[in-house]
Amino acid sequence: MNLVVFEDSLADQLHPANTGRPTYAITIGSFRLIDWLRQLEHRLVGWVRPYLFEIQAADYPDVDNQVDLRQDWSLLVNARIVPSPAAFQVLKLIAKRQAPCVMQSETETFVALLPTSYLRSMATTPSTGTMANSVFSDPSLKRILASVDPPPQALPIQLETVQHPHQLVQSQLKIIGQCLQHRLDGGRFQQLQDGLFVGQGVQLPRDYVVNAKNGPVLIDDGASLGPYTYLAGPVYIGPKSKIIEHSSIKDAVCLGHTTKVGGEVEASIVEPYTNKQHHGFLGHSYVGSWVNLGAGTCNSDLKNTYGEVKMEYAYGKINTGSQFVGCLVGDYSKSAINTSIFTGKLIGVCSMVYGFVTTNVPSFVNYARHFGQVTEMGPNVMVATQARMFARRQVTQRECDIKLIHDMHERTRRERLLSEEPLSL
Repeated sequence: MNLVVFEDSLADQLHPANTGRPTYAITIGSFRLIDWLRQLEHRLVGWVRPYLFEIQAADYPDVDNQVDLRQDWSLLVNARIVPSPAAFQVLKLIAKRQAPCVMQSETETFVALLPTSYLRSMATTPSTGTMANSVFSDPSLKRILASVDPPPQALPIQLETVQHPHQLVQSQLKIIGQCLQHRLDGGRFQQLQDGLFVGQGVQLPRDYVVNAKNGPVLIDDGASLGPYTYLAGPVYIGPKSKIIEHSSIKDAVCLGHTTKVGGEVEASIVEPYTNKQHHGFLGHSYVGSWVNLGAGTCNSDLKNTYGEVKMEYAYGKINTGSQFVGCLVGDYSKSAINTSIFTGKLIGVCSMVYGFVTTNVPSFVNYARHFGQVTEMGPNVMVATQARMFARRQVTQRECDIKLIHDMHERTRRERLLSEEPLSL
């Protein structure tokens, strides 16, 4: 069977979280959708935005870019599905079926199981028996579903998807408990005390406090904990992560592998290779990879009025329905010391922010609005910065990494053109 994870027309709404990665690689509740799909043990195919083809091939070598038309069945899975254990069980059951079926709402398709023959209309290299990678548009999917005879059975179950960036953290708050329990059920973690579970090679200090009243604390292989740290579950600390002394990590936090985190972090997602080593508050926020938050950087996740937070996106204003919404920071962005980020703000990829962040920040800018300066930054600056950051972590800078920087710069050009801030080079 082909197991095809596809990005639909709503994928672009998740900027900046998925600007530098396939949508299936966003972390929620300590898992990515790709982690669950691998467990189904079928032939993986990724239909992603074209500029991510090379990154997908390099970082996810087990994900093919072509559908094998010789396979009898193909299971199509929306890349925006929230990666929960419950969703995995639904996908597992559908993958065992031998009849066409579809799970969809009025606005989106979650899953479709189809005979692979119905995908031949998209084949560009029929002589090889494979389908070349292409952008899988919503009209294409609707046409394919309409052509199936007999029509696929409509399944009543609906899976939760992420449609807006602020829903990443909201989804984590819902699923982190079941995600951590799934990890514990695997038997890989050793329980050291009530609510504290560790992997192999974890370094713990003599003095620390664990509060497991609301959920467990999991510290994965090779991670280390500084002295006088407070951990209040549910919390997941990824492999080779480093928690700085006197830190407070609490209430639904997931830290990716090789992160360095200090200060106070609450209800947030931090992707791999990101640094927040110093004092400062991060709450109800999503932070991408290779981000550095300078000492004293704080964000607000609550309005002074205690009202629900409204987000300003490129496609319109959205009421989040929540009192607590922090910031969303794209890959490779940086904050200077004592930066203050206001409630519900977006910071694009590859930007540098200073002072007070009172508006959304476009990608590839130096943002010092408080000082009257907002300037565009070319991709070569970030390529050089990327090389230095990679070298510090003993990571090799590849041609596809350099190309991604340039592609993201081009892809976010309109974002800078539409910015309310006057930009200068």
